[in-house]
Amino acid sequence: MKTACLAMAVLALAACSKSDTAPGPDGVTRGEARALDEAAAMLDERRPPAEAVAPAEAQASEAAQ
Repeated sequence: MKTACLAMAVLALAACSKSDTAPGPDGVTRGEARALDEAAAMLDERRPPAEAVAPAEAQASEAAQ
């Protein structure tokens, strides 16, 4: 009997958690927001150092003049 009550309590608590399809910030679901955050973190990791980008930007601005 105790085991059955414990199992029902665990299942009830599991059902209370918010799903990935629940509305999240800015009109996207929680799952979509998490995926966007993970993608942004991956892009930040792949970003080259500022020293590698700065010379190319300087050359582009000189060429535009």
